[in-house]
Amino acid sequence: MATQDNKSRGNYVDISSNSQLKKVYNKNGRTKRILIIVISVLFLVFGSGLLYYYSVLESLNYSYISTGSDTSTSAGDIGSDTSNLTFDGQTLLSDSKILNVMLFGVDFAKEGEEHSRSDSMIMCSIDNRHKKLKLTTFMRDTWVNIPNHGYDKLTNSYSYGGAALTIQTIESNFGIKIDRYAVVDYESFRSIVDILGGVDIELTQDEIGYINFQMYINDDSGETPQETITDPPGVVHLNGREALWYARDRGFEDPEKYPGVVFEGDDWDRTRRQRNFLNTVFTSMKDASLPQIISIVSEVGPLITTNFKKDEITTLVANSLKYLQYDVEQYYVPQGELGNLWQYNKDEYENSYIEIIDMNTVRNDFAKFIFEDLIDIEYSSNTTSSTTE
Repeated sequence: MATQDNKSRGNYVDISSNSQLKKVYNKNGRTKRILIIVISVLFLVFGSGLLYYYSVLESLNYSYISTGSDTSTSAGDIGSDTSNLTFDGQTLLSDSKILNVMLFGVDFAKEGEEHSRSDSMIMCSIDNRHKKLKLTTFMRDTWVNIPNHGYDKLTNSYSYGGAALTIQTIESNFGIKIDRYAVVDYESFRSIVDILGGVDIELTQDEIGYINFQMYINDDSGETPQETITDPPGVVHLNGREALWYARDRGFEDPEKYPGVVFEGDDWDRTRRQRNFLNTVFTSMKDASLPQIISIVSEVGPLITTNFKKDEITTLVANSLKYLQYDVEQYYVPQGELGNLWQYNKDEYENSYIEIIDMNTVRNDFAKFIFEDLIDIEYSSNTTSSTTE
């Protein structure tokens, strides 16, 4: 989408100011669904069998990308005793004991396209300072400035430039350093869930109906008979295909093609389901045995694309059981009530998007969720921004 004029359409500039912590931001910013399995794999390998373990690491699809800065927190840093926030190049908030990992769920790329669409964007923060795992969803329809592309929906940043550009976009708009990433597509997601033996999720009758309906109209069961969930509402065991449709559920209505078929919901409901899925898998993996973990890693490794380095994975592995005992907290950006911090708007093609009304408060609240007592920011209400071509 072409760059728009004025403050609402130019290259986004000022991330904001921080009166207590030296004012951190610079004007030039920096990159299927639920990917909990990816991060679980990175966390859960531990202990013995190092030769086998390293052979498993060889199967990972490593993709080393630059996201605008090579001085990010590494996985090996999160056990340090640093007691204050630091600022990467006086640009972004970071803490050496908090590792921020972007988890991308992506659709399949269309013919002729280098990058697919990002269907989910969740930042998993390993907070070794406060002993928490924090899951932050970025709403895919949020209207943001994409470096060198102007204003557009956040989800489109992935199709323009993959993980690198999406990370740069999130960093430059929301002001928090992202350290690593991991990517899984639809097919890999389904395979990973099946490798885990499925997952038990609490479903409503509407959610069961949606999953069954999508499996029916998409008929993506391959050569196997069409599967149908017959369980009543409550905890239901889902296979990979069913879990994928659960994670994609944002309601459905197509009166012309499927009159009378209505499943209530929106993208906010979908992201809630995604976080619920993540939390459920974390919980289910708390008591995993070493043989189970090694078996999972050996099968899941080839399905993952990541820029974690092998030594960083080993560091995470050594602390994995500790991380799995952390409390899980959830968040989404933008937070707040409709009409307060954000509102719906439409672009020139009448496509609906989420417009952030008060970006200063959105950044402030996000920073407080990630860094808690380390930060007490009150962003200036008259923060200025300028436009660059």
